[in-house]
Amino acid sequence: MGDLLLELLLLLLELVFEALFEFALAAVFDLLVRAFAAFFETVEINDSVLAFAGYSFLGAATGAVSLFIIPHPLFHPSRFHGVSLLLSPILAGLGMQQLGLLLGTKARTVLQIESFWNGFAFALGVAVVRFFFSK
Repeated sequence: MGDLLLELLLLLLELVFEALFEFALAAVFDLLVRAFAAFFETVEINDSVLAFAGYSFLGAATGAVSLFIIPHPLFHPSRFHGVSLLLSPILAGLGMQQLGLLLGTKARTVLQIESFWNGFAFALGVAVVRFFFSK
């Protein structure tokens, strides 16, 4: 019983830290987009499916770059290996949505990645690449 409880606690910590890692990558990407705002203001994509696919691709590219910096998994595989592949992007998407809501109340321009679905797509791209290609 104690081993199962420990595994569940470790799973919860794994999910939280992976979601924070993916949120941090999305936030860095968001800052880069804001730095080059003049270029990205003209590139806004109105088709939500195309934006989802684009942010998934950008997330996969960011995940590939992160493998050069941190080539190993952030956590050793647990008994529930792979569950964070969906749950951590959901948490990161919720974080990006909250960031968008916060910036919207401050009368700032809200970027497309600062929504749930585009933040989720970016984090999912990172998670899939890191899940399959980390050593």
